[in-house]
Amino acid sequence: MSKGDSSTKWKVLVLAASRGPNDPMAQRYGVSHKCLIEVGGKPMLARVVETLLSHKQIGAVGISVENEEVIETALGKASGKVQFYQSLNSAPASVLDALQLMAKDEDGEGPVLVTTADHALLDHNMLDYFLSDVQATDADLLVGLARAEIILEAYPEAKRTFLTFGSDRVSGCNVFAFKTERAQKVLDFWQRIEQNRKNPFKLVAAFGFKALFAYLTGQASLEKAFRLASQRIGVVAQPVVLPFANAAVDVDKPEDKDLVEKILAVQNS
Repeated sequence: MSKGDSSTKWKVLVLAASRGPNDPMAQRYGVSHKCLIEVGGKPMLARVVETLLSHKQIGAVGISVENEEVIETALGKASGKVQFYQSLNSAPASVLDALQLMAKDEDGEGPVLVTTADHALLDHNMLDYFLSDVQATDADLLVGLARAEIILEAYPEAKRTFLTFGSDRVSGCNVFAFKTERAQKVLDFWQRIEQNRKNPFKLVAAFGFKALFAYLTGQASLEKAFRLASQRIGVVAQPVVLPFANAAVDVDKPEDKDLVEKILAVQNS
């Protein structure tokens, strides 16, 4: 993969696979996949794909999901504008497989943005900010985050999982940039992170004793935490701190869906 510049057309992978036959969100709203839940009058997957396809720096868009019928249900005729990638038994395995297939496409290797189908509020401002920061660095992997104070100021009652690094409290934004082939090494490590993503202690412990000690003693700033993680995994990973509360709002619970509906209603009024 190339490192990219301001003229780079990014490939994008959208993770849309089911969380299993007992996914409470899918069951609650009567759909086979959470990505088919409607917010603002359209399936979340359709909303994310429309945002991506209309951005000037986005080229090919791929969707990782169990079968193409899900894409057709969400996108209708627009399903022909995206590429289907068969999801595997975990998110890391699905991403790795899709990245390797993308590198074999006719336009070859290139940077890949990874996001999720439940990122219903993803917009051009977020993409502009994230991609601008990504293109200004030689890091292998970039991870989108938002600070707790920004999120809680906008949505004081929102229930989020925050990681605390010294004076930094952050929440994930479900946007990742894989700029180099070396960045794929993080996918071997992702499984443990995914399993423990709601448990900050276990999440940090996965990065080794030095990172855990720094975390427990409050000595790990956000930048230091990423530096320690990079050393552990063997990549150069950096955070991109987004100044948008909406960037950290995904739809994991009914309360999240209600919040997204309210936000979209205000935006469209």
